Amino acid sequence: MMLDTLGVGLLGTRTAVFNKALKYSQSFMSYERSSVWGKSETTLPPHYAAFVNGIAVHSMDFDDTWHPATHPSGAVLPALLALTELLPSRPSGLDLLLAFNVGVEVQGRLMRFSPEAYNIPERFHPPSVVGVMGSAAASAKLLGLSPAQCTHALAIAASSAGAPLANAATQTKPLHIGNAARRGLEAAQLAQLGLEGNPEILDKDCGFGVYYKDYSPTAMPHSASGNFKWMLEEQNVAFKRIPAHLGMHWVVDATLAARVKLEQTVENFDLSKIRAVTLRVPPSKYIDCPVPTTEHQARHSFQFNCCSALLDNKVTVSSFSEAQVNRPELKELLSKVRVETPEDNKPSFDKMYCEVEVETDQGQIHTARCDTFYGHWRKPLSQEDLVGKFSVNASSVLCTEGVEGVIDVIGNIERVRDSSALNSYLRMTSSQHEQFYSRSLHGF
Repeated sequence: MMLDTLGVGLLGTRTAVFNKALKYSQSFMSYERSSVWGKSETTLPPHYAAFVNGIAVHSMDFDDTWHPATHPSGAVLPALLALTELLPSRPSGLDLLLAFNVGVEVQGRLMRFSPEAYNIPERFHPPSVVGVMGSAAASAKLLGLSPAQCTHALAIAASSAGAPLANAATQTKPLHIGNAARRGLEAAQLAQLGLEGNPEILDKDCGFGVYYKDYSPTAMPHSASGNFKWMLEEQNVAFKRIPAHLGMHWVVDATLAARVKLEQTVENFDLSKIRAVTLRVPPSKYIDCPVPTTEHQARHSFQFNCCSALLDNKVTVSSFSEAQVNRPELKELLSKVRVETPEDNKPSFDKMYCEVEVETDQGQIHTARCDTFYGHWRKPLSQEDLVGKFSVNASSVLCTEGVEGVIDVIGNIERVRDSSALNSYLRMTSSQHEQFYSRSLHGF
């Protein structure tokens, strides 16, 4: 999870939303400074380093997804890495790993107190709610706060939680992750200074319960009781192969299978001969975008990802560029797509499926279905493919030494004496990326 998060975060430093947030954040001054990933000379006040690095992680919707539905890592790791450079006694790799686990664990515990949380969200973006709590808990752990201070850190963080789904499929959505990382770190540091909140914040309907209609918390087993188990032992985490909303992965895999059937039955088949495409997907208000006009809308469009896979026989990072989104042949194919939401197709990343039906001008119908895509927790990426994804993403920004250094540190994290060394590798940029950054910054 840490390696994947760093890889998509490094790739995300090439996006417009990251560079806009970076320019904004550079207006703030502090004697304390933390690293910005993928920038050899740039540092920021710790909260803003966590902010922009968190934005980078989610800028392409390429980061990990958990069940219940949230993006667990991006809200936690940027805050922790910002902290590692500040503490006088530098945390070890094991300290960093434990704090990261705490941050993810808290998110999972809170979401499992609500059956509603298991479904694709309807009202708010989950990382903006549970992510800030995870960031606060992880930061509190790394800071060594007392139990009472940890309680207040969560209470403070809860007052910075929440973001409406109306901003999904826009440049603002990545800010949800950045804000969670930043605000959680701030909450822990404020609690360290003695600021207090309601110690019953997790127990009250008017506390954390305001975010879930069916929130029903239960007491955790004490670690000394022998009944405590880490939720991460179940490891229900999905790693993405394409930079898009998780639901798109079912669509792409089903579409590619349908395309194979077309090619096998119709010699020299021309995609212009498609009469209609039917998608059978779960109901969702924010990932049904019939005619996307921006990259962020395209990342949340069943229709776009299906048509891109039909046209190109693949979906990649470049599929979401402005030129690809606006090509005429794609728009023509989009006009032939209709979406159905069968009653048995549940809006849950654990239960949903996608069925793609392609009808030709000759009346031939080819159907393919995906119940579990490669990268889902039921069909996890191999370690080789996970490292391969990181290497491709990171090498777009870092030099070879930086890429290999991050892989080595994360792979041996339990034995690393000073976890802040990771930031050194994250700043080892290639000259080509620095030139790209210099050019792009002039455009904002």
